[in-house]
Amino acid sequence: MLITQLKQKDAIETLAKGKTVIINCHGCKEVYFPEEEAAELQKELSARGDVTEIITRDYICNPDNLCFQLQKFMDKINAADTVLVFSCGVGVQTVAAFLENKRVFAGCDTCPLPGFQGVTPLEFDCGQCGECYLNYTGGICPITACSKSLVNGQCGGSKNGKCEVDKNMECGWERIYRKLEKLNKLDTLKFQTKVRDYAKPFKDSQNAD
Repeated sequence: MLITQLKQKDAIETLAKGKTVIINCHGCKEVYFPEEEAAELQKELSARGDVTEIITRDYICNPDNLCFQLQKFMDKINAADTVLVFSCGVGVQTVAAFLENKRVFAGCDTCPLPGFQGVTPLEFDCGQCGECYLNYTGGICPITACSKSLVNGQCGGSKNGKCEVDKNMECGWERIYRKLEKLNKLDTLKFQTKVRDYAKPFKDSQNAD
């Protein structure tokens, strides 16, 4: 099981500048999602006039399902500057891959809880590390897309865009660089890597009740 918690309010407000489409995922019941808190915050964001659409769907981690569910909203999405996703890290990565020419941000952090996590067929993985890097890395998770889970850039072992550990795997940081280059957002790679508090996700999970 896992738990999603909202990022700090000021951080979310910074992300939702310009024309913003919000996507909520209320799919897996094995995932705790702060629906009431998210709805209240999104109401405040809408009052500022930046939010052009709020979409609430389920199982956005399934690419085929996501494509089908977003079809009627594509005009609004294409016109938006930003897509802000409130879901676990897998959902954010799926949306970012589907909207490859759009800035996609995570409105939540994801933390682990013991137990069942559902059986939805997934193309992406979430490390449930509690400090999500997706907003700095173009919606591609450096923890799971990199065999070494590096958070400070590419190692010296990759070659021709392939991973040193698994020759059949694309280098996660090569993917991150190319995605940000396409979005003209390479400057986001200047973020300062934090010393991680690995106890934080578990503290937050215990306080969720």
